[in-house]
Amino acid sequence: MKCTNRKKICIICSMILCLTGCAGKSYSFPYDAEYGVSSFQLVQTVNASSAVPFANDLCIVGQDVSSGNADISEVGAVLLCDVDAAMVLCAKNAHEKMNPASLTKVMTALVALKYGSMEQVLTVSSDAYITESGAVLVRELKKGDTMTLAQALHILLVYSANDIGMLIAEGVCGNVEDFVALMNEEAKALGATNTHFMNPHGLTEENHYTTAYDMYLIFNEAIKYETFREIIHTTTYSTVYYDKDGNAKEFSKTSTNLYFRGNYEPPENMTIVGGKTGTTNAAGHCLILLARDRAGAPYIAVILRAPTNDILYEGMTDLLNEIGK
Repeated sequence: MKCTNRKKICIICSMILCLTGCAGKSYSFPYDAEYGVSSFQLVQTVNASSAVPFANDLCIVGQDVSSGNADISEVGAVLLCDVDAAMVLCAKNAHEKMNPASLTKVMTALVALKYGSMEQVLTVSSDAYITESGAVLVRELKKGDTMTLAQALHILLVYSANDIGMLIAEGVCGNVEDFVALMNEEAKALGATNTHFMNPHGLTEENHYTTAYDMYLIFNEAIKYETFREIIHTTTYSTVYYDKDGNAKEFSKTSTNLYFRGNYEPPENMTIVGGKTGTTNAAGHCLILLARDRAGAPYIAVILRAPTNDILYEGMTDLLNEIGK
C-alpha cells in the first residue's frame, strides 16, 4: 500500500490565504521544523479572526503557566490541557525540542489508524529486527511471522515493542522510509512544527525530536480514534499470532503504564483513561496521559525528561491534583 500519495495538504498555501484574506493585511511566518514556536502561536501574534482556522478548539500556550502546588522543578517539560475548554492549566518549556523516546509510537499509531486497515495482515521481514542493547522487543518475533495490524497496534502501545513499530511501518507503507516521511507530513498538518521523526519507534537518533506542545497536538488527534482510546486503556494484552508455517505463537504482556500496574496511585478525583510511556537515556522518563475528572471532562497531560520514574509519576500525580482547584 502506497502512503505518500494518499493525502497532500499544502499548509503554507492555506496559511497565506487565511492570513492575507481576513483583514486585508499580509503576514509572513516561517513554517518548518526549525521555527521557534508552533504555528498555532499565530493566535497570539496576529489578530484572532485571522488565525482561528488554525487554532479552533485547540489549546494555545506561548509561555510557562504556573502549576500551583505541583512540583515540576526536576522535569524538562510539562503541559496540562483541559481538552473541552481548550485551556492550558500548566506549562513548562512547552515548545522546547526534546527526545520523545517511545511517545513517538503515538504518531506511529495515528498514521497506521489513518492509512491502514485493522484486519490487514502484516508479515515480519528482516527490516523489523532491532539490535540496540536494552531495546524493548518481542523476542520471539521471527522473519515470516504474521499478525494483524490490530494485534500489532496493541503490542506497540501496551508493551511498547520497538520491532513492532518497524513491522507496522513496513506493512502500512511498504517500507519504513515512506512511513516515517508520512509521520512527518502528518505532524506538519497538525501544526506540530517543532517535531521531526527519524524512525517509527523512538529509539534515540539524531534529528528525532518533538516538544510537549507538539505531543499534545498529536495525542489530541489520536484520541479521536475509538480504537486508539481502547488500546491505551488496556492493562494486559494477550493474543496469538502465527509463524511462517502457520504454527501459533502466544503473546501476553502488561501495560508499561505504572498507574495501571498499581505502582502509583492517581488522584482520587481523576480516572486515568490511558496513555503512552517512553524511556531512553537521551529522553529520560516520559509520559503522556488522557485522564478524566469526576464529571467526565477530558484532560491531556505531558511530562518529558524526568530523571526517574518516581519523579515522573509523582509529578504527574501532583499535576492532575491541580485540576479543579
